Amino acid sequence: MKIEETTNEGLRRTYAVTIPAQDIDAAIEAEVKKIAPQVRMPGFRPGKVPANLVKKMHGEAIHGQVVNEQIQGAVDGLMRDKQLRPAMQPQVQFGDGYEQGKDATLTVDVEVLPEIEAPSLDGLKLERLTVPVADSEVDEAVNNIASQQKTFKDAPKNRKAADGDQLIIDFTGSIDGVEFEGGKAEETPLVIGANRFIPGFEEQLAGAKAGDDKTITVTFPADYPAKELAGKDAQFAIHVHKVQVEDETAVDEEFAKSLGLESLEQLRGLLKGQLEQELNGLTRTAMKRQLLDTLASGHDFPVPQGMVDAEFEQIWQQLQQEAAGEEDPEAALKEIEAEKADYRAIAERRVRLGLLLSEIGQANGVQVTQQEMSMLIQQAAQQYRPEDRDRFMELIRTNDMAAAQLRAPLYEDKVVDFLFDKADITDREVTREELQAAIEAEETPAPAAAASPAGKKKAPAKKAAKAQPAADAPAEDAPVASEASSEEATPAKPAKKAAAKKNAEPTEDKPAAKKAPAKKAAAKK
Repeated sequence: MKIEETTNEGLRRTYAVTIPAQDIDAAIEAEVKKIAPQVRMPGFRPGKVPANLVKKMHGEAIHGQVVNEQIQGAVDGLMRDKQLRPAMQPQVQFGDGYEQGKDATLTVDVEVLPEIEAPSLDGLKLERLTVPVADSEVDEAVNNIASQQKTFKDAPKNRKAADGDQLIIDFTGSIDGVEFEGGKAEETPLVIGANRFIPGFEEQLAGAKAGDDKTITVTFPADYPAKELAGKDAQFAIHVHKVQVEDETAVDEEFAKSLGLESLEQLRGLLKGQLEQELNGLTRTAMKRQLLDTLASGHDFPVPQGMVDAEFEQIWQQLQQEAAGEEDPEAALKEIEAEKADYRAIAERRVRLGLLLSEIGQANGVQVTQQEMSMLIQQAAQQYRPEDRDRFMELIRTNDMAAAQLRAPLYEDKVVDFLFDKADITDREVTREELQAAIEAEETPAPAAAASPAGKKKAPAKKAAKAQPAADAPAEDAPVASEASSEEATPAKPAKKAAAKKNAEPTEDKPAAKKAPAKKAAAKK
């Protein structure tokens, strides 16, 4: 095999590779000998078919297989002989005009990982902001649970229904005097102001009393799931059985027992533990950002543009999805378009931090154990439909890149924990508000040295890559009101899809993971 380097610019390398015709011919002969014993042909005993007939029958298929194997072997040999560490899958272009019996020529284009010197960890200092859980926070959490356990009691018969009151009603809906399917229900609870029914339905029952009969007119929304009702005016004949007012939930031992606990003290202890876990997570987030900013400010090395492109594409797709969920999608898209260069610089920062963390981890023996990886695969498989889980797990077992993508976030966390252990950490007690303010301030970190002015731009947090699409989620616009059955729920307001929260999570604590070199080279068509 002949190798000639034609490009050596930065991290990009291009090679012209020649596979001699005799190597291909020898491999074809070896493959013919290998399969000949399995070939069956009328007039010949099993395993006795002449090699020339085997080639005549299967020559084209054998030749194609051998050429692909030779290409793969050539690329693997190139990486090994030149001691290359590919950042992404090498791109292979098969030479034009190739014919059987001639040398095969390839062009192999590859970006290599930069040589990074693992930084000294001496003198690494971090500040850990801690927040004690106040009794008032536990009280608030208990009261929040109590407020969610709403109960109602019958109001005096002459009480006029007001906002927050619950009515027990029968209703019958019709359009142009004709009742429609699913438009009838009996003894259905309706809370005025809960916005569980279509616009105008609840409001028109304000002032109603027990025993009242009234007819209201409402218009179904234009995007109502039941297309035969969408945009139409409907009349509902309503009978009010009861008007009920909210009954205050007493926070006592009986309340705790109604939740399946032994005591109010146990409830408070569980809630305090949850609050401590939440605050510990915020503390870690703030300290991790300090760490990443420290690393970014002290390191500036070239990064593979292919990795930056892939990272930017992920950021950009998520930004576009979030913009589509805004009230004015067009304006949101224009806004992010104007900041496109900034987001690309963030992608570069992520890649640089990911490579740096990877180098630190490798230099210090940080590993993801097989047991940890098995647990990770099992957890990830639960995101898929039962019938797709085996296929997902097989993909992870056979595809190095998919396995690397799944492993990367855990590996990053282990490297971060390693660095925390090495750092000189000082604790400072702050309030929740001060911790939150510190996190929000750290969401716009300073850029890496000479990297880009865009280090202060926020981007959406990286989402874990999925190896294949998950099963379709259930529809979110089912017209079910409260606990009523679907047949009783026609006037119910369809559930609203949550709009994507712009910049809901910080970017800079999610560096891009180092990509594992692919074993197979993709040939361009």
